[in-house]
Amino acid sequence: MNELKIAVVYGSVRENRSGIKAATYIVNELKKRGHHIMFIDPLEYPLPLLEKRYKEFEKGKALHVLDKLHTIFLESDAIVLVSAEYNHSIPPALSNMLDYFVEEFHYKPSAIVSYSSGNFGGVRAAVQLREMVAELGMPSIPKVLSIAKVQEVFDNDGNDLTKIYEDRTQKFIEELEWYAHAFKNHRGTHEKSV
Repeated sequence: MNELKIAVVYGSVRENRSGIKAATYIVNELKKRGHHIMFIDPLEYPLPLLEKRYKEFEKGKALHVLDKLHTIFLESDAIVLVSAEYNHSIPPALSNMLDYFVEEFHYKPSAIVSYSSGNFGGVRAAVQLREMVAELGMPSIPKVLSIAKVQEVFDNDGNDLTKIYEDRTQKFIEELEWYAHAFKNHRGTHEKSV
């Protein structure tokens, strides 16, 4: 499989984040398959609450962090979103970051990794996130990698202590690869015709 450039976006800024282990896990698994990964942690890319989108800033007037995110998203072949579930929805840091951009996401597939400390694995957040990413022009692949009781599944290095997720993760990544290559092959054609 040819290398893809994949942005992995983690959505939580809470203290004692268990979900960072899930993000590390998916980054590790994507790297094992030979992909170039650009990891985005909102603690390392802090953004104020959205007042205007990136494209609305005059050239050279946007925050440096927005310039960096713009470049990462623009260069990506696919976006993997690692989301907790807060009150049946997605974390505000994730929503706020995504809302800054639009065209950077167009004609690129996304894939959702959802997680929670309970039994449902963040699926309610994944449902809402699926609607949001479709509106942003990066529809999600059919598979969702939902991780229940995330605090018990991974160690700090992102190793799956349970071995429960190995097979599901490989199928999830294979599906993402298929969509990413298909979109990549046709993205240039569409851009020329617009």
